[in-house]
Amino acid sequence: MGFNHSLASPVTMRLKLLFAFLYLIIASQHFPVYTKAEATVQEKAEAAIPVTTLSPPEGNTTFLGGTTWCVARPGSSPDDLQIALDWACGSGQADCSPIQAGGPCFEPNNLISHASYAFNNYYQQNGNSDIACYFGGTAVLTQSDPSYAKCVFANSESIKASASSSSRYMGASIWWNIGVINIVLLYLGRR
Repeated sequence: MGFNHSLASPVTMRLKLLFAFLYLIIASQHFPVYTKAEATVQEKAEAAIPVTTLSPPEGNTTFLGGTTWCVARPGSSPDDLQIALDWACGSGQADCSPIQAGGPCFEPNNLISHASYAFNNYYQQNGNSDIACYFGGTAVLTQSDPSYAKCVFANSESIKASASSSSRYMGASIWWNIGVINIVLLYLGRR
């Protein structure tokens, strides 16, 4: 009894394409995607600035005895800061809406202030790990709260509070994705 390749082949191909497509969608949500130019610029920026930092070995913030924030390093070149800011607000997915025109952190309207806000937002969202406050050597950790007026810089406690309130939406999103996969598989099975 032979195996009927004419029936299995189109279904197998569709399933392979479906899983490849789903993998790309899931991977793009969890890992930043760089163009060759972006990767080269990032590598060049990291290689050009030797920096010694006081970073925790495990990424916790207790090494300084309390809460830490990540801010732009004074004296960093404007070009390097701009590249790092663009990455943080783009591929890094930091919430940069407060530093947009009209936002509570737009003023002072300068690169150091905007980069500091974006770097800290990224750092806090990524678990206060030492690597999350590097940005090619343009960032540094501080124990001084950089918040001012209506511009509030997140800290690890405020991020934990917002993460716990949004975790129920993440669960719903996962179930929605599983539902879509099941519908597509049912569709492919009936063809």
